[in-house]
Amino acid sequence: MPRPLTATLCLCALLFFAGPAEGRQKMSAAAARRDREVAARFAPTFRQGVGDRRRSDFITNFDFDGDWRGDNNWKNAEDPRFKLRAFVYYAVSETPTHFLIHYALFHPQDYKGGGLRGPLLSEAIREGVRRGGRYDPTGLAEEAVLAHENDMEGCLVVVEKQGDDLGAARVAYVETLSHNRFLKYAAAGGEGSKGVRVEGGRAELYVEPKGHGVEAYDGGEGQRPKEGLIIYKFAGRAEDPEAETAGAEVGYDLLPLYTTIWPRALKGEGETFGAAGDFALSVKVAGRRGRAGAAKKARLSRLGAAFRGSVGAANAARAPWGWHDSADRDLPAGSWFFDPAATVKRHFRLGADFSTTYLHAPFLGVRRK
Repeated sequence: MPRPLTATLCLCALLFFAGPAEGRQKMSAAAARRDREVAARFAPTFRQGVGDRRRSDFITNFDFDGDWRGDNNWKNAEDPRFKLRAFVYYAVSETPTHFLIHYALFHPQDYKGGGLRGPLLSEAIREGVRRGGRYDPTGLAEEAVLAHENDMEGCLVVVEKQGDDLGAARVAYVETLSHNRFLKYAAAGGEGSKGVRVEGGRAELYVEPKGHGVEAYDGGEGQRPKEGLIIYKFAGRAEDPEAETAGAEVGYDLLPLYTTIWPRALKGEGETFGAAGDFALSVKVAGRRGRAGAAKKARLSRLGAAFRGSVGAANAARAPWGWHDSADRDLPAGSWFFDPAATVKRHFRLGADFSTTYLHAPFLGVRRK
């Protein structure tokens, strides 16, 4: 997962068009239904690699154990009384030309290095850095923490619209998060771009065991873990991988980030989030007749970014607005989530026919009627 935030960061989030009250407003029922319809239509197929701690590789919801505490998920994931039913979080933005859909996968444990050795080594690295100051001789503390409580990685699916007909729309680009890197794919493969398989309008993705980085599925040797694969497909219901009837395929359901994790992020640090970060950016939104309006900034209240966790590296797993590419450090924090259109346009060097003007960006207070 991405490198941990420190809990002492100053919190001052500046986002376009979203004041404190705006960030908490409910989305209309019609807009929420449309978001789910779009997310369901293009929900990827995830081939989840399985390691030696099978339950730790199940994709599930943050509150699988019935609470929103971040610092008991490692322990509770090992308790068979808690079912790890299949859920994937989503968020939808829209411009005149494209839908931009984020999908986020939650695992209670990132157990790189092993379930026992990994957390111990992570603790040793963290203690060494603390005692030695800013210098980290291993090079691991920043970019490759071995194990930690909570894990969230995922992808951005970019869909080219054909009017209002979802059946005619097509996946154009996919970006995935894999340990501080956004991997970039064109659906048909483009100049300078890797390709991603799309079957029935759904991107085919692979999730590694243990560390859960996401990449395009190619069926190669590196995507054949010895413990096998679980194929997660959108089904509109959250199935249990451990049920007697479960096979290699497991159906998942969708959960909106906007009404689940986002309200807890707006509270800043607490039982769910152990660290918070700075966010400052502006975006374009549609004015009358879909024309671009002027970008504006407004203050948003305290925003949690890294989930509270105490095993291994503390507060190491981030929500999607905290995801970043270590090669894009000069960009405003949160750009990939809050302004995906501009990010994708820059990454793929797209032209004027790719709009970056938002008709719908609910996390910024821009909502379709």
